[in-house]
Amino acid sequence: MKIVIKTTNIKLDQALEDFIERKINDLEKFAKVFQGEEYFNGYYGKGKPRVEAWVEIGKETLHHKKGPYFYTECQMRFPGRSLRSTANSPDLRLAICEVKDKLQRQLKQYKEKAGAKTKKGQRSPKKIKKEAKEEGR
Repeated sequence: MKIVIKTTNIKLDQALEDFIERKINDLEKFAKVFQGEEYFNGYYGKGKPRVEAWVEIGKETLHHKKGPYFYTECQMRFPGRSLRSTANSPDLRLAICEVKDKLQRQLKQYKEKAGAKTKKGQRSPKKIKKEAKEEGR
């Protein structure tokens, strides 16, 4: 998974960058559905990775002393779908964790919905076959 980090009104140090990458890479296990061989051998288009994450962190303003003035936005793109999440918090790391949790919920929901559609499609031929047997008797 490719991760792009953008900062606004804040300096990105190596420890913070590692923290962001670790948290966002945790989502990769939920996005494995889009990384199988059946999905363009890992890349699509002009050498683009299939799963990309854009993370923006920063301070809303420079003059606040109290309140949730750190924000984090993350957008994940993969074939056929794009997920986006935002969070504000007094602590930057908490905002990053909150965004990760929101994206994790969205990914789980998307996987469950896709699985339900597949199962529903598989049920149809069985139902048709069963009805045909009942009519033939």
